[in-house]
Amino acid sequence: MVGWVGVVGIIGGLWVAAPAAAGQQPSPPSDHPDSFGLGRPATTSEIEALDIDVMPDGTGLPEGSGTAADGARTWTRTCRGCHGPDGEGGTAAPVVGRDPSSNRSTVGNYWPYATTLYDYINRAMPRNAPGSLTAPQVYGLVAWILAKNDIITTEAVMDARTLPAVVMPARDRFVRDDRRGGPEVR
Repeated sequence: MVGWVGVVGIIGGLWVAAPAAAGQQPSPPSDHPDSFGLGRPATTSEIEALDIDVMPDGTGLPEGSGTAADGARTWTRTCRGCHGPDGEGGTAAPVVGRDPSSNRSTVGNYWPYATTLYDYINRAMPRNAPGSLTAPQVYGLVAWILAKNDIITTEAVMDARTLPAVVMPARDRFVRDDRRGGPEVR
């Protein structure tokens, strides 16, 4: 007998549930009115496992550290195939370059916070295995990219304390969006 265990994901805008293995009891339906009797509330540990976002002030950065030398080793193994040997771009966007008049948006001329670099690499890279890098590998890649853009020295150690203190060249190019909706939106 096959029963429905719970919501697995969304495919083409539809919630998809996975069948239970033979002999297993289906999970009880959720009593939330929008659940359509499928799934269950996420547990605290499930939420914590997915709570990996990093804020501009560094909130959410994990333990660990890395240097540009550490990042160079990881870059060679996991990044250069798409972003080029020196971060100049390839099948993926460039990450090195600071010419503000260039139409190429890179870490060196566009990103306002260094912590965003950690957040993005940690969640989305490498393209073929997102989320597979360790915290020290991500800190090393961040250090390598920042050093290649002449934002930090090659000896600088990036960690949860030092990374939020990095002042990016484009930080002052952004205007805080203070709109709240309604008639005051311009």
